[in-house]
Amino acid sequence: MLYTVKEISVMANVTVKTLHHYHKIGILVPCEISKAGYRLYGQKELERLQQILFYRELDFSLKDISEALEEDSNRVRALSRQRRLLCARLKRIELLIKTLDDSISHSERNEMMTYADLFKGFTAEEWKEALEEQSDYLKEKFGYDLQADNSIQAEEMNVMARESIKFQSEMAEALRGGVYCRDDAVKKLLSEHLKFLNEHGTSLDVNAFVQQIRFLTGDEFHRKMFENQQTGLSYYLLCAVEAFAANAG
Repeated sequence: MLYTVKEISVMANVTVKTLHHYHKIGILVPCEISKAGYRLYGQKELERLQQILFYRELDFSLKDISEALEEDSNRVRALSRQRRLLCARLKRIELLIKTLDDSISHSERNEMMTYADLFKGFTAEEWKEALEEQSDYLKEKFGYDLQADNSIQAEEMNVMARESIKFQSEMAEALRGGVYCRDDAVKKLLSEHLKFLNEHGTSLDVNAFVQQIRFLTGDEFHRKMFENQQTGLSYYLLCAVEAFAANAG
């Protein structure tokens, strides 16, 4: 049985214009053109359209879809691959929804989430969006493009974010608890954080560490990030790191 463009449009819930475009770029070619000039599609074309739409759900570009269909002409193998990809996406979306639900719940109770839970499920694209405001600020004020190499590694970013939140939360807790900024417990927090940074691609000696903290606490945009977490945290952190450096020297 053969179907017209209009029938396929209704059946697959895609526009006629889309089907015409798919024909034009060669990704879905009708099996016949009638004497009256109508495009006609059979079972094989319907199955191919199904695969195309699955890939579109996975945000594949039409170019990537065309290449994927060329590489894997075995329908069962192609569908199995699409199923794996969709299941992986579903798992990630479920994780993001859970993270959102947890964030809403903690916010309603005025509680802070544990640092390990805040960034579950973030992808490179989501990190790009999350860093957009900071990136724009740095580019405008300092001419530094935070995302210049366009190579955000989501897994590593999640690890770094958890460490940053952990460190800032522990420093804020020390401040609220009245722990002196030169106390050994604070020095230990700074030492462990500096060690983490060096083990994860940010090569810093103690002096460079001090310079980094001076920049972050001295710059209005970044200082607000500390102060929003705990009033006085930026000053406390700066005093602590300078005392830490003096002791290390």
